[in-house]
Amino acid sequence: MAGGMAIALGAMMGSPLAAQDAAPQAVADWKQPEAPKNAPNVILILLDDVGFGAASSFGGPIATPVFDQLAGEGLRYNRFHTTAVCSPTRAALLTGRNQHRVQFGNVSGQEKPVDGYNGIWPRSAASVARVLKDNGYSTSAFGKWHNTPNWEASPVGPFDRWPTGLGFEYFYGFMGGEADQWQPILYRNTVSQTAPEKPGYHINTDMADDAINWLHTHQSLAPGKPYFLYFAPGATHAPHQVGPEWIAKYRGKFDGGWDAMRKLTFARQKKLGIIPKHAKLTERPAELPAWDAMSTDAKRLYARQMEVYAAFLEQTDYEVGRMIAEARKGPGGDNTLVIYIMGDNGASAEGGLDGSDRNLFDMITGKGQPLDQQLARMGDLGGDKADNHFASAWAWASDTPFQWTKQIASHLGGVRNPMVVSWPGHIAKGGEIRSTWTHVIDVAPTLYEIIGIIPPQAVDGVDQMSIDGISFATSFKGAAPQAPRTQYFEMHANRGIYSNGWMAGARHHTPWLLHEADKPLSADKWELYNLDQDFSQATDLAARNPEKLKELQALYESESARNSATPLTLQTMSSTLMNIQPSLERGRKEFVFKRGGAPIPSLYGMPMLIGPHRIDAKITVPAQGAQGVIASNGARDGGFTLYLKDGYLVYENNFADVRYDTIRSAAALPAGPAEVSFVLAAENGTQIGHLLVNGTEVGSGPVPRIFMPSYLGAFCVGQNCGTPVGKGYTGRFPFTGDIEEVRITR
Repeated sequence: MAGGMAIALGAMMGSPLAAQDAAPQAVADWKQPEAPKNAPNVILILLDDVGFGAASSFGGPIATPVFDQLAGEGLRYNRFHTTAVCSPTRAALLTGRNQHRVQFGNVSGQEKPVDGYNGIWPRSAASVARVLKDNGYSTSAFGKWHNTPNWEASPVGPFDRWPTGLGFEYFYGFMGGEADQWQPILYRNTVSQTAPEKPGYHINTDMADDAINWLHTHQSLAPGKPYFLYFAPGATHAPHQVGPEWIAKYRGKFDGGWDAMRKLTFARQKKLGIIPKHAKLTERPAELPAWDAMSTDAKRLYARQMEVYAAFLEQTDYEVGRMIAEARKGPGGDNTLVIYIMGDNGASAEGGLDGSDRNLFDMITGKGQPLDQQLARMGDLGGDKADNHFASAWAWASDTPFQWTKQIASHLGGVRNPMVVSWPGHIAKGGEIRSTWTHVIDVAPTLYEIIGIIPPQAVDGVDQMSIDGISFATSFKGAAPQAPRTQYFEMHANRGIYSNGWMAGARHHTPWLLHEADKPLSADKWELYNLDQDFSQATDLAARNPEKLKELQALYESESARNSATPLTLQTMSSTLMNIQPSLERGRKEFVFKRGGAPIPSLYGMPMLIGPHRIDAKITVPAQGAQGVIASNGARDGGFTLYLKDGYLVYENNFADVRYDTIRSAAALPAGPAEVSFVLAAENGTQIGHLLVNGTEVGSGPVPRIFMPSYLGAFCVGQNCGTPVGKGYTGRFPFTGDIEEVRITR
């Protein structure tokens, strides 16, 4: 009977299996790696752009009940550090190595052909996901992935430096620094796709749902196998977008302004024991305005910006909680370690002094939106019509009690973030605070120690570089004396050095002035702090202790050189780097696209159509007529779209949602095949757009300025991908006729 079953199965599978009565010999390659006994499930959570003083369990004004609950049953770390910017923090977190050693001296997209800054994740630095996978874990990642060079982040790869190429067996999220929360361009593993079309869709909810589904599948099929789940939502990076029901909870809560918020947060931090009783509240930088100096209208706008941000953080925490609850209900739920890091750097001041509801445009151009226009659009904040970011002073307030913000690696406001660790049954006493000096590079070696894994000396035949981090696993059992520790910091030429209680640093630039002219490093002022006695970095001792400052400056030079953190570079929002980075489109004159292709990132792989160019589309209009998008690139914040509406051919140039140039054909297209074209030509000192049908002009108009398509969108044929590029339609507006091809010539 057994032999007959084998033959039947062989036939079903298309293989001629012979009946065998003897027991088959095991094949060595069938054996899968097994995790150490009692290895815990691991959930690693990393939020984006959240300051030290935002969350309620660290004294902040924003309700984070899930973070608070985990803190109550676990441990809060009040001296945990990041790198001051997202991609470097993530690379350091997932490798256990300093960011420059793994080539992430700066954010992805600003790579330079210099050691320490080239953005190419080295094979000699296997991720913690890869190490855990090779030791019997299932691995998955959800949310933001900003550690792949832009020129590799397209549907054709290469995929070596995508999550699935770096040890994560499953990935669902977005590639890049930020995404529209309402209509993002997403990737499942390496396949790009638009967000599900359903009422009230929000990316945070989608990420939590997908993580829960992955957990349920894993629990059903491999309940005894531990997993590593990395959950990194794009929140609370701009755009700050969240439903009105969440925003309503904070209405009026920030009317007192940023100066008052700092004072209230500081008082709560002392009451909670998050900061020492002797800690001082640092002064507002001269570069930031006092709240009382603002006009009544400005205060209304600024308060609403912070209400939206607070709502966004609380909603994010809620979705994180749903995912954790499902994990804890499943197999191994009582042996699930949760590490929840509240921010990959300090709060972001990149919105400018007035904040912005057109933030990407303002960052790229260095311009700000006039206050009266922002006031007129204030009702859009948080919704799908605004790319909003709060005013810089709110970032400073969210980093209480420290100086400065994201980017500023010389000061704690840029690099100190809250962390909570929860592992029921393995924490000596829940609810305690640990003041162990820790850094994001310490997470990987901590996981290796508690799981019982020795980091591999080689992976895929490649020798592995040493790990820089130091395990803090002993802190789970109780407070311990601080071991000797030295750590350098460098970001955008803002630099610092910590060593055994002392910190010296030099700020090089202002974080909201992204087009600030560079200056010599020698012009920077070095400061000195004794952090053992001055928790908040409030009292500069440089003048009183010059010898200590010189000692630390020399230590910084040696540490930065050892870690490939030199030469120091100031990165600005410039197109210069794009012109030297590898490219899929550089040098090409013609591009042909078919309907049904994957969404293509708007800025990478697609030709930049700033000057004269031509778009030709071969379409067929059915007898009943047609409408919909033929081709579009970008999103609400900028791009172009070519479409039919009510039978008429329309071209729209969206100049950063500030100006729209619309050209419409004089007559509707008849049924049948047609070649429709848009031609942009330089004429009489300006640019004129021409619409053609079968070579005959049917409309024209001025298109004086074209801006780059929105980073938040994508190029698609046959539909709009992301938020609508044009004003003439809503949603994806799919084309109801046939499209043979779209050809772009420049």
